[in-house]
This record gives sequence, C-alpha cells and structure tokens, in this order.
Amino acid sequence: MLPPFDYFEHRAACQRKQTERSSRLVNLPSAYHAPVSSSDRAIYTKPISELVEDVQSRRTPAVDVLRAYGKAAVKAHGKTNCVTEVMIQEAEGWLADGSVNLSGPLAGIPVSLKDSIAVGGFDVSVGYSTNTGKPYPKDGSLVRMLKNAGAVPFVKTALPITLLSFESFNDVWGRALNPHNTNYSPGGSTGGEGALLAFGGSRIGIGSDVAGSVRAPAHFSGCYSLRCSTGRWPKIGVNTSMPGQEGIASVFSPMTRTLSDLQYFTRSIIQQEPWKYDHSVHPMPWREETYAQSSSSKTPLRIGVMRTDDVVNPSPACSRALDLAISALKSQGHEIIPVTPPSPYRALVIASNLLNADGTKTFRSYFRTGESDDPGAAAFGAYMRLPRIFKWVHWAWTKYVRRDEVWAGLLEHWHAKSSAEQWKWVAKRELYKSEWHDWWNSFTSPSHPDVLDGSGLDVILTPPNALPATPHGAMSTAAAGCGYTFLFNLLDYSCGVIPVTKVDPAKDMVTPAIMKQEMGKNAVSRGLWRYYDAVKMAGLPVGVQVVGRRLEEEKVLGVMAILEKGLEEQGNKYELLEGWDEDA
Repeated sequence: MLPPFDYFEHRAACQRKQTERSSRLVNLPSAYHAPVSSSDRAIYTKPISELVEDVQSRRTPAVDVLRAYGKAAVKAHGKTNCVTEVMIQEAEGWLADGSVNLSGPLAGIPVSLKDSIAVGGFDVSVGYSTNTGKPYPKDGSLVRMLKNAGAVPFVKTALPITLLSFESFNDVWGRALNPHNTNYSPGGSTGGEGALLAFGGSRIGIGSDVAGSVRAPAHFSGCYSLRCSTGRWPKIGVNTSMPGQEGIASVFSPMTRTLSDLQYFTRSIIQQEPWKYDHSVHPMPWREETYAQSSSSKTPLRIGVMRTDDVVNPSPACSRALDLAISALKSQGHEIIPVTPPSPYRALVIASNLLNADGTKTFRSYFRTGESDDPGAAAFGAYMRLPRIFKWVHWAWTKYVRRDEVWAGLLEHWHAKSSAEQWKWVAKRELYKSEWHDWWNSFTSPSHPDVLDGSGLDVILTPPNALPATPHGAMSTAAAGCGYTFLFNLLDYSCGVIPVTKVDPAKDMVTPAIMKQEMGKNAVSRGLWRYYDAVKMAGLPVGVQVVGRRLEEEKVLGVMAILEKGLEEQGNKYELLEGWDEDA
C-alpha cells in the first residue's frame, strides 16, 4: 500500500507482533514461569565446558538447560523489554527431533540472536514493520552452523530501527532498557543482547557491528564482546538496513556473559570451519598457540594506551576504568606506552562519509508513513537531504563564526556520493589504514630499539566510549560520539570489550571547570558531555576496549584474559549482575 495509507498497515503490524510476542511468553509451559531453583542456579554458574560435558554425557538433559535460561530470559524481558522473537517452544522441538547436534562443542547451550539473524519460521524484521509477517522459510547458514555445533537458538533480541544507533528502539518492539538502570540505554545496535546477557538471561549471543554495535552494548550493559575482523565470522543468513553497503563492512560477532564463555564460544565456532557454511569466511583455523602465548603473561607485552580520540575526551568514570586496567597490566610486568596514533578524527570523517555514501536513501526506503525514526539517524538524514546551498551556509557559519573545526569537518562532505566520489573516499580509507599499519609497526623492542622488527605494539587499550550508558533519547545529540569504536571498524581491527568497574559518584564527579571545558570543545563533545552525571549514572557499568590488529582475535582474547586476571588479583574484577535473583 502506498503512503500515506500504509500508516494503518504499520500500526496493525506493530500491534500484531507485540501481541504475538506477549502470547508466546504467556503460553510458555509452566516451567518457564516457576521460581528460579537451586538446579537453575547451578546451570547459570557452571563453566560452559562443564555444562557441555554434562549435556553430552546425558548427566544434564539439554531441555533442563534450555528451561533454566528460558526462565531467566523471561525475567530479563520483564525488566528490560530485550526480547523480540520468542522461539523457546520451537527450541524444545529442535532438541526433541534431533535438529540440534548434542554431540557438538556447544551441546545444549542456549544462544540468543540479534533480531537481524534469520531463523526458519520467524520474521527478520530489523525493527521495520514492512518486514513483519514474512517468516523466513529456512534457517540461515549462521543458524545452521550453530545447530550443527549443538547450540540452541531460543530468543532473538532488540535493536534500533536503521541499526545506526547506540540505543535500541523501534515501533515494532518498543524500547530496550538497561538492566542496571532502566532510565538508560543498554546500547545499540545489539542492545537487546547486551541487556539480556548482562541480566543473566542468556549465556551466549551473536550481534553485528558496523560502528561499535557489539562493543557499545557490552560497555553500556556490563558484558563481554569481541568485534571480529571481516572474514573471521559468518555473516550470511541475515537481514540488514543497508544491503550492499561495503564502505565500512558490518561484521557479525560474539557477545557473552563471561570472558571464559567468549573464548570458548569463539574457539568453538572457528573450529566448526565456518568457511564451509559461508563463502565470505577466510579458511583460517583457530590458532591455539597464539591464544596461549597471549594469555600466559610470561612474556611482557607492549601495550599502547590511547586515552582520547581528540574529539570527545573520556568522562571521569571512563578514565578511571582505563586507569584500573593499566594498573592491572602493569602489576603483571607489561610495558605501558602512551600513544598518539594517526588522527582518529580523520577516521571519523572518512568512516561516516563511507557509511552514508548513499545519502541515507537505503535505510530510509523501508520506512512506512508515521514510523518512528531513531533520533540520531533522523537528524543526520534530514541534514543530508537539505539543499547544498543551505548546507554550505551552515558549514561556513560553523567553521568561521562558531570556529568549530571538528563539527565543520564532519558536515563539509555530508551529501550523497556519486560512484566516483565514493571511490575517492575508499582511497582515503586505504591510505589511512596504511598509515596506521606503519605507525603500529614503528614501536620496536625495548632490548633492540634500533631494529624495526615489524612486531610493533601487541595491543592498544582505549575507552569504548567517552561516557558510560546514555539516557534514552540521547542520540539526538550524541550520535556522532562513536569515534572510539568506529575508528576500528574503518581499520577492520579485532577488538574486545571487558567490563571493569561501575560509576561511583564518590570517585567520578566532574568539576564545573572541566564540564565547561568539555562542553565548549566542539559540537560532538557538547552532544555527549551534556548527559554526564555521576550521581544519576551511579552503578552503571564501565568497560575498556582491547584492540589488536586485523584478524588477531586469539591475541585480543588472550590479552583480555591477562587483564581480567590482573583485575582479579587487585580485587577489582567486575561483579556481574545476577538478575535472575531479582524481582522481575
């Protein structure tokens, strides 16, 4: 139906999906609505390797594991509105009919999936009402591989319409909430996964990341994530808001409740030889030796610390988390090197122009009349569509009157690109990546400072964002504050996020002088810092980001293990939320 009459279809589709979800939850067997039992708690806390062995040996029926996590997911959804498609009863059927390989390395482990992943018999709405009522006829290759490994897909989770936000809201499913403080976002675009995992409603999840979409939720909600390089993790069998966009490739990547689960899950999937399921995956086996060397702490590592992206300085809470991580690594004898890499701001300009080279036309093409937009995507889309002369006047006023060079630089080329223009931006991307490659390798061994051996830094440590979680609606001004993660999408580097601490008003208050300084720095900084309030944010998680070079997932996971060990030895290991013990 053509606009504006499709408004009625939009409202009907949203109501239908929300009613369907409610019905599926209410009509679950009574086991899923029963109180959490001692056997459930044993399942929640058991190491994943032991849980898999229990299922493989039939000591623990796989359906008991599913029911324990299904019960926790129902409680998580009641608090955070994090679940979209409810597949729990179908999952029981898959276990009963042999669709799931209970001899595999993930035998019986429930896995939650971002809403954009295709499961046979269910919609892949991506938050757009036009995509509802169109269930996929069969599992996508990613889900087939999971089932062959023994994993049990059981729920899909919330995301923002457009997939271009650190919030997770759309009309179809509503707004996902942070389990630590429901006034705040759980992150985006894989925000439902962040909320579900942090609450304890799932153990393992899969999301996607084009500008920080598995890392921001881990940081905002308090769980673990690994942004894989392109070609290391499957991506076929999904839906998206921007099919064909390859200027900044989106990658599907794992998220988990614990670091040991992240390592186990990543290893298990790569050992499944995903290149046999997905042509886009490199035939690169899991490198156990690299992981073992990186996680052993026997050889001192060279760890660069990037404290700021020079666009938005980190808030006191995020700086304190970084300091705790540095202390934990120093205590184990690792070398900490303050670094100033090639301009992260230039990366933000290049990446934002590549990601939206179509003028936001593609992701807007799925909207129906009256469908709510993400406030950030709406703002930059509206500016993109202004006549060039108006944009030039605004750019000149920003640059020469406001003297905001940062914001002006982001606005300067904000228009739809021709093929020739896009090729030029791709060339800028490749030149920038080459500069980073040379810069990274310029760090030499302390014992042979005159020898450029190509080893460079081992990893870089950075904040994942300038702020902890942001309040709902903040993307109206904070959408451009993604530089700490977007940088590494442009470079295609492997990155992990690990929760370190929580906001503490006694330690993380900001002085009026610093607040004034950050608010006056540029429009991007002002758009984020206006939301920083250590009192209101008290108890929100704060993480750090561990960055390796391209295709160094094993090394990043190894350094994350060293970091967590150091935090634990200093009494600073992050304490996970156990939402299943709270009243939903």
